[in-house]
Amino acid sequence: MTTRPAADKRPFWLMIEDEILQLTANDLSDGNVEQTIQRTAKALDDTGINVSRNAGNLLQLRWAVDARIKVGRPLLQDFNAAVSALSLEDVADTYAAAWKIIREVGEAWPKLKESERKPDIISILEKTKFDLAIARGNELGGEPGIRFLLGEDIAPSDIIEAMGVSQEEFDRVNAAVEAERAERARVISLLEEVANKTDEEKVKHLLDNEVADDLILELAGVEQSAVDSAKKAMEAELAEKKRLAEEEAARKKAEAEGPPIEDIPADEMLEYIESIRQILEFSEVEDEIRTMCEQSSIPRALVDIAVSDADRLDELESQAEAS
Repeated sequence: MTTRPAADKRPFWLMIEDEILQLTANDLSDGNVEQTIQRTAKALDDTGINVSRNAGNLLQLRWAVDARIKVGRPLLQDFNAAVSALSLEDVADTYAAAWKIIREVGEAWPKLKESERKPDIISILEKTKFDLAIARGNELGGEPGIRFLLGEDIAPSDIIEAMGVSQEEFDRVNAAVEAERAERARVISLLEEVANKTDEEKVKHLLDNEVADDLILELAGVEQSAVDSAKKAMEAELAEKKRLAEEEAARKKAEAEGPPIEDIPADEMLEYIESIRQILEFSEVEDEIRTMCEQSSIPRALVDIAVSDADRLDELESQAEAS
């Protein structure tokens, strides 16, 4: 996760260039250059770095001044211009961007190509990348800006501060983004299950698992026509499944209700009536009677008679005995 870059101590070579950036042509004239070097060394001494009495540091300052005189302009003029010209896309890979600047600016400034300067340049570009991302987020504003910065993996605390949003607003958007990421991961997993299938089979598999069209188009890499075709084919399949389910439900219902009165064999009729009479002795409440009759697998036709016209059971019993 990217957090706001810490304000590290500026590298010595850049501190030298900061001082050189302020020098005038008169400061660098033949008669003034040595005095300018001594004055600049003293200014650097005041920052806590011993330059005036440190041969190595003083030599670095002299080299930098010599280079400034040779090129005719400050190094930071070229370096800052190159950094300022970078877009957010340019610094997506800070290492690649650093090499580009070192190669281009280093044509006039060979010391920029020294290996010890590369980490400093990368650090500068990381801050540049952070600042550019924050600027883009503020341009977008609101939820789009928060979403963008989350996509750039900017730390939540920095997003809240930079965008000026509440913790609640950030949490709401972040939760939505996390849910979307989880859904994308689910869809990718579903696609792995049908990796060797045809596009039509992949689309059907995703539709069966209630994946939204936009994610199917993006992650399965198919055209809208493929999704429409799969949906049409599935409509016929679903209609057939519905028909079979309805038939099965009707069969189960008929099986549970049992045969009509005229189809019940005489011996079974007598057994059912006997069971009903025992139940009627136990309860007079219709719901209880029906429940107990169902538990005893008594046909629905006889149960309806038992709760609506119990006297008819005598007639049915007589008919069964006469058969």
